Amino acid sequence: MPFTPYHFGPSGFFGLLFRKWLDIPVFVLANVIVDIEVLVIRLLQLGYPKHRYCHTLLIGTAIGALWGIAAYPLRHFFERLMHIFNLPYEATIRKMVISGVLGVWLHILIDGAYHSDVKVLWPFRAASFWLMVHRLLDKGLIEDICVSFFLAAILLYAIVLASSTKRDTNKK
Repeated sequence: MPFTPYHFGPSGFFGLLFRKWLDIPVFVLANVIVDIEVLVIRLLQLGYPKHRYCHTLLIGTAIGALWGIAAYPLRHFFERLMHIFNLPYEATIRKMVISGVLGVWLHILIDGAYHSDVKVLWPFRAASFWLMVHRLLDKGLIEDICVSFFLAAILLYAIVLASSTKRDTNKK
């Protein structure tokens, strides 16, 4: 994506939709950490393509798993954060690792459709994911889809809050 924030729409939507099985903060932030590679390549002017190894499913799996493990000590902070958003939070190391991997994969698939230099299936010499998807979607449409997911995430969040408030009212 042209800017990492575009990833917040799809990651927020899917994080909320599958909140029972995903650790939302880990999943959403996994969509950010993978772009540290792009930042380092740009800042150090390495001359590599912007999306190198971290933007592959193979290395992305390791990065996502490591992020899930590294985030585990932050679970109490995430719990307070989720409390602010009035969302239940139950962290397990397994859930955090899975969320890290799936979050990075989501980022890679979006970037793979958007950027021609992403080699999703590296080290295999398969056709670029971008070449396959490019025939179906152009960059403007991908951006529109990500923004639409952001709006859908806001709507889903409102529905989740309304249903939890209704449940709480029925318990009393």
